[in-house]
Amino acid sequence: MDYSFNVFNKMAPSGIVIAIDHVLKQKQKPPVILCIGSDLAIGDSLGPICGTMLCEKKAPGVFVYGTLKRTITAKEVKYINAFLQETHPQSPVIAVDAAVGDAGDIGLIKITSNGLKPGAGANKKLARVGDVGILGIVAEKSVFNYSLLNLTRLNLVYKMADIISDALASYTAKAAETQLAV
Repeated sequence: MDYSFNVFNKMAPSGIVIAIDHVLKQKQKPPVILCIGSDLAIGDSLGPICGTMLCEKKAPGVFVYGTLKRTITAKEVKYINAFLQETHPQSPVIAVDAAVGDAGDIGLIKITSNGLKPGAGANKKLARVGDVGILGIVAEKSVFNYSLLNLTRLNLVYKMADIISDALASYTAKAAETQLAV
């Protein structure tokens, strides 16, 4: 099941927390957050900006991979699944990435219950990553996706990253409390 929240909806962070909680209800370990993207194109920087913001807000004991300082791009995805399985066995993985979609979908934050495929908007055939996927639709899907990602408004990307990082910080704090109670 997928969930969508508009970036201008004040309830989006709460909705994201509820959606993630619904998808990961059976998982007991704190999640690992994987923020995918590059700081070379504004539209593709959603993941690293979100990862950087989340590092400042997150609960202790939660690992965040992918920040502006240390990006994780689609090229590293083929290695990241094995790394996460070995380093964080049985921890759910929440993957965050920018996406392209229909013009009317720009500004939507979508939560998917089966992870995400980085680079799908650029027709890359990469492995699926994550137990939950959080996609921020930052531009319209087009033949010229890369140039559109460079023409994306930083304000939109920053606002989406702020909403997603707030929601993930709330979720990880809640998950940490639950872990301590068990």
